[in-house]
Amino acid sequence: MADNAQDLEMIKETVQNYFDGMYYGDVARLEKAFHAEAFLFGHFHGKFSHMPASGFFKMVASAPSLESKGEPFDMEILTIDVTGQVAAVKVRDVYMKMQFFDYLSLAKVDGEWKIVNKTYHHD
Repeated sequence: MADNAQDLEMIKETVQNYFDGMYYGDVARLEKAFHAEAFLFGHFHGKFSHMPASGFFKMVASAPSLESKGEPFDMEILTIDVTGQVAAVKVRDVYMKMQFFDYLSLAKVDGEWKIVNKTYHHD
């Protein structure tokens, strides 16, 4: 578990920025959640894919937001595991009408928790 309740709250806030960034199409929130050099890896439509976080931000910015399409906010934290200055957070989110399970690796960098890696699967 987290060394203290403040770290746990900061981790939840980082993940909420991730969720809100996707839901509202808010790249500034995504940039706040992710480390500038973060990468995303996963299987999308049966093919392995990877991209830097900046590519993910461009993809989100280029599509209509879930909010603007009237889609419900359907994102939740499933587990949080913290050891010292690193954490693993498993989340479930519905994005582009697909259910995703994301494994977010976070690190505490200069006093802030940042997503440094995202590995995902979708149903």
